[in-house]
Amino acid sequence: MIIVLFGPPGAGKGTQAEKLVDKHNLKQLSTGEMLRDAIVKGSDLGKKAKAIMDRGELVSDGIILSMIRQKIEETKGKSFIFDGFPRNLEQAKALDEMLNQLKLTLDLVVEIVVDDDILINRIENRAQASQNARSDDNEEVLNKRLKVYHQSTEKIRPYYLNKRKLVKIDGIRSIEEVTNDIESHIRNLPQK
Repeated sequence: MIIVLFGPPGAGKGTQAEKLVDKHNLKQLSTGEMLRDAIVKGSDLGKKAKAIMDRGELVSDGIILSMIRQKIEETKGKSFIFDGFPRNLEQAKALDEMLNQLKLTLDLVVEIVVDDDILINRIENRAQASQNARSDDNEEVLNKRLKVYHQSTEKIRPYYLNKRKLVKIDGIRSIEEVTNDIESHIRNLPQK
């Protein structure tokens, strides 16, 4: 099973991905986590990524796609979930091509929908509640990230709608309700 979770920053993609990973034995492929790991390790990629992410901008498609391909190949055909990838139409098309080359198929694309005002409030609360707050957890950076999301990432919606892969989930509800909604769509997937 291969699933894409997408939605604006702070929508709960990471939380839902963790729940799906545990229940369905999926490998989580989070570009954000991959980049944050590179930052912690202090690699050249990490240093470049940190400067870009701190400005609220997206890391280049080439870097992201290379990281994704490497992780997919490491999974050796296991089931996995993309958390926050693809982030634009070019990445969505490149992912389809990559999966096709590896003889894999995308099963489901879940869009978690949350209003911007609620997201800003969530991120502010996350930053205040966490002693390990991320450097991009502030309103200024979030507003830039939301602008990028609306200009780029939302454009993948019609692409996946045309492929009949996309389901929209109301992300304002409780974590459990969102999880149950996603699970109902997974149960309806054709068995392989």
